[in-house]
Amino acid sequence: MAKKEIIHAQGKRKQAIARATLKPGNGKVTVNGLYLHNYGTELLRMRIAEPLTLAGEDAQKVNFEVHVSGGGVNGQADAIRLAMARALVQYDVKLKKTFDEYDRLLLVADVRRKETRKPNDSRARAARQKSYR
Repeated sequence: MAKKEIIHAQGKRKQAIARATLKPGNGKVTVNGLYLHNYGTELLRMRIAEPLTLAGEDAQKVNFEVHVSGGGVNGQADAIRLAMARALVQYDVKLKKTFDEYDRLLLVADVRRKETRKPNDSRARAARQKSYR
């Protein structure tokens, strides 16, 4: 990678879409204008930081600016994680094997969606109750 290169990547999970921008820097991560250590709950922060932890020293040389919208907090966290991992792989291809061995969902989007509600029914899978009286 060239020293002044900027990398854009995106990740999706359910209805959430995250767009990550990777720039050379000193390891700062901002999500919607907030630093990562101020964003969400501790569990979500740990989940988002997984690609940075796996990248090790490479993560200390770059800054991330992430914009995420749509969906819920868990879907957004997974979308951010996917976008950051994809950007890091573009930055250093050697990380692809590490990410793949750890969790395939770091590089491949989870395409599962909510099943649609059926007509004349209360939910997607629940059948209408019958009364024979």
